[in-house]
Amino acid sequence: MIITRTPFRVSFFGGGTDYPAWFSENGGAVLATSIDKYCYISCRRLPPFFDHKHRIVYSRIENVKSYDEIEHPAVRAILNWAQIEDGLEIHHDADLPARSGLGSSSSFTVGLMHALQALQGKMSTKDKLATDAIHIEQDVIGEHVGSQDQISAAYGGFNRIEFHRNGTFDVSPAILPAHRRTILGNHFMLFFTSFSRIASEVAESKIANMKKRAEELRRMRKMVDQAIDILQDQRIAIEEFGDLLDQTWNYKRSLSDRVTTPEIDAIYNRARRAGAIGGKLLGAGGGGFMLLFARPEKQAAIREQLRDLIRVPFKFDHSGSRVVLYQPSGL
Repeated sequence: MIITRTPFRVSFFGGGTDYPAWFSENGGAVLATSIDKYCYISCRRLPPFFDHKHRIVYSRIENVKSYDEIEHPAVRAILNWAQIEDGLEIHHDADLPARSGLGSSSSFTVGLMHALQALQGKMSTKDKLATDAIHIEQDVIGEHVGSQDQISAAYGGFNRIEFHRNGTFDVSPAILPAHRRTILGNHFMLFFTSFSRIASEVAESKIANMKKRAEELRRMRKMVDQAIDILQDQRIAIEEFGDLLDQTWNYKRSLSDRVTTPEIDAIYNRARRAGAIGGKLLGAGGGGFMLLFARPEKQAAIREQLRDLIRVPFKFDHSGSRVVLYQPSGL
């Protein structure tokens, strides 16, 4: 039995510049952190006593005789990639729902790949996990997704991720004083909008519109370094990070008419009236989780204003994808 634990992520700035269609010509950068909410994958070799050879348990249960019969596109692609001949049983559990803007699909991909590598007795580097996950999602499955989620899931931590025109990337931890990081964390609030969406469909509309929104994307990339300057310079009020989130949300909304909805705009406006400095919808848009930035003394009023939504407290994660149980014999 192998169990992996892979974090979800919160992306602050630069989202959109991590799509190959953009960074292959312009380069890109994002500022993001993994959080203490996780995807868990358990994997074991299945004894040959059943009518099926493979069993995959997620929101559904699939019992199949070959990889090609699997309906879950990521599982089918990853198992064909791994080429393990033995029968497998795979279970997926998660702290938060899928299609919610926290990079859950990439956490699933990274976590499953990590588990299968461990099952074969192989060590996986963070770089290889991220690179292989990007390849699976973008090239094999053909999803319209960016490249930041896989990296955050594999590496973990609070990072500036630089995307180069040749397809490579660099991961640089955002270095700031411990107390500044604590103050930052105390300003965040995370709410589930109750709307879910398929990220690749929203992203496809953004990709089609990229050339028309090139100036907005360039400004969103610049915000990555502006945000780091705010965090590292203790003379700058931390509230400016919230102002920057509000700016990037307005730019993000302009990338596609599918990024937001009247219902989502109403949630954001209610939060702002109650005292939120800024915020944004996480992920591609269209639904999922909304991140808000507010002074601690204003948060009770915001919780009351958004009492119809589920609030999810979170902390920063530093570990990335991990094998938390390794018993290859299955005992």
